[in-house]
Amino acid sequence: MSPPPAIALPAESVAAAPTLPDLWPPVKPLRGFTGFLRRHPTVTIGAALLIVMVLIAVLAPYLGTVDPTTLNTSRRTREPSALYWFGTDMLGRDIYSRVVYGARVSLTVGFSVAILASIAGLAIGLVSGMVRWADGFIMRVMDGLMSIPPILLAIALMALTRGSVGNVVMAITIAEIPRVARLVRGVVLSLREQPYVDAAVAAGTRMPMIILRHILPNTLAPMTVQATYICASAMIVEAILSFIGAGVPPTVASWGNIMAEGRALWQVKPFIVFFPAVFLSITVLAVNLLGDGMRDALDPRLAKGL
Repeated sequence: MSPPPAIALPAESVAAAPTLPDLWPPVKPLRGFTGFLRRHPTVTIGAALLIVMVLIAVLAPYLGTVDPTTLNTSRRTREPSALYWFGTDMLGRDIYSRVVYGARVSLTVGFSVAILASIAGLAIGLVSGMVRWADGFIMRVMDGLMSIPPILLAIALMALTRGSVGNVVMAITIAEIPRVARLVRGVVLSLREQPYVDAAVAAGTRMPMIILRHILPNTLAPMTVQATYICASAMIVEAILSFIGAGVPPTVASWGNIMAEGRALWQVKPFIVFFPAVFLSITVLAVNLLGDGMRDALDPRLAKGL
């Protein structure tokens, strides 16, 4: 049987469906560096604050400061004014200049401790995680160091040396190494059981190449986040050491020293302690915000886009 003939409809009886308007605008994916900053505003805020503090430390001589060690006993404990923005301390030194120059000490200690502790902790963690017979001994040593509070360990180490920025860095670094080592060891223990590591071993790849190609790259993200927290902790510990007289020499302008010198006049001249405390808080907050944002950005399980 032949198919029935098609029925031709008049042109005026055929109507196309109207195009519906878009209720939602098309989603444009955020790409590049700008997209990363928009997806992670915590990183943006923390990095911006930290960059400002770094610029203050680097450009300290050009920010209307004077020599932070200059004494002027005739102008002791002056209130904040147009001449002395943050006032003067008990020896007539300009607090604004001392606070600005004090940023150099805190940032130097924080960044140095974070870098040194990360490098040493990475090496110890890799050895402990990959060399089974050395794991027990290394971890017992790390546990022994972690059983001592970092501030007490730093005070004990500083008691054996003279006060200087370098000795403060080394004392705090020794106290922070065990935390990085344990973190890296935990990551390595989980990575070495992965199928791609077993495949590399079966293919005859030597252990140093396995560590460089498969283990080390996967430890950098958590270690980088940990380094930000170590940086913030190191600045706080340095301020505590200087506050109790066990840190940098009193002649060095640091936030801990400034607060220590003003604690006797806290009730009558609180501005001596207030300004360095605010700068220390802002710097530590900036580093912690940067660390939180990096944790969200580097850990896919915490990604906000999922």
